[in-house]
Amino acid sequence: MAHRSRLAGFIIDCNTPDLDAAARFWSAALGCTVDPEPAGDDTAEYVNFNDTPGGLHIEVQKVDHPSRVHLDIESDDVDAEAARLEALGAKKIAFVKRWWVMESPTGQRFCVVRMRDEPGRHPAKEWP
Repeated sequence: MAHRSRLAGFIIDCNTPDLDAAARFWSAALGCTVDPEPAGDDTAEYVNFNDTPGGLHIEVQKVDHPSRVHLDIESDDVDAEAARLEALGAKKIAFVKRWWVMESPTGQRFCVVRMRDEPGRHPAKEWP
């Protein structure tokens, strides 16, 4: 069955005790505004940005691992997209809540997340 996917955006993983300070830095560095709505949940801390280039989803996330940037690929069928990427050489690392953490053949971690249908976004690619 066909599914769709596209680049969702970038997650800035910050190993820091002060997520608000990290969000202020990255929002100023990228020319974005901090979304005042709470973005985290009981097990994770996030800060979303507004006014992002191309409507990409950009957020700062508090993490326990070393700081890094990772990208998210969004899909209307997370499992089908993960399988497509496995066929290209990626490997599944873990299923977390609603998304797959994956690793490219060259070692970069990325996530496959549920698609957000937001107006003004670039159309998703349809895969057979």
